[in-house]
Amino acid sequence: MTQSIILFHLSDIHFGIEDRRALAWAKHCITREAPDAVAITGDITQRAKHSEFAAAQSWIAALGPPVTLEVGNHDMPYYSPIERFTDPYRRFKKVERVVESPLNLGSLAMVPLRTTARAQFRFPWSDGWLMPAALAETLAAIDALPKATRVIVTAHHPLPERSPSGKLWTRGGDAALEEFAKRGVLAVLSGHTHVPMDELCHTPSGPVRMIGAGTLSQRIRGAAPSFNVLRVNGNDIAVEHRAIEVVPNS
Repeated sequence: MTQSIILFHLSDIHFGIEDRRALAWAKHCITREAPDAVAITGDITQRAKHSEFAAAQSWIAALGPPVTLEVGNHDMPYYSPIERFTDPYRRFKKVERVVESPLNLGSLAMVPLRTTARAQFRFPWSDGWLMPAALAETLAAIDALPKATRVIVTAHHPLPERSPSGKLWTRGGDAALEEFAKRGVLAVLSGHTHVPMDELCHTPSGPVRMIGAGTLSQRIRGAAPSFNVLRVNGNDIAVEHRAIEVVPNS
């Protein structure tokens, strides 16, 4: 019998306005349960300050398990517009190079998808915008994997063009979901909304599961700080949305 793979899915930590109690609780759970990997789907900082990235790097590097990290809209310079337009991911990539490590998940692969844009012809700029080049890079990475590989895509923004309430989410996301359905992607992990989600997105080529994590920051939106625990058995993913609890003294 194939042993299940356990993934902790965190998002929207927002160092700068982080919830220290929630961070201590999440780290305690990771230390206690030793997952196979930790996926963090963006917004590790609030304003992309050097001090915020340093705090994020220190906390993430101390977690223990291998980490995969995606960029969020808050991880591009906010107070330095020149850097935002000329080199928006420099600060994030510096942290990524330090904290990311190779994942050993057998026949399961985590493939990143960038959904951020330094600027948009619409407001707010915080909405997702999936550039054709970013999608092409992700699809090429999936297509290069061995045939039997199971794939989970990691991104910051939920991929549907609009939320169930009609709010704009990610431009170009519907086309991406259809391409993922063609390739049998198990799920797309995301954040951004600060509210957990787990739903099927239907496309002309079949459904794709969209799994969103909450926040570990003080920036809550009607839901307590939380993260997800994923248990992957074959093509099945069991998702536990775990909301904050008291951190034991021991």
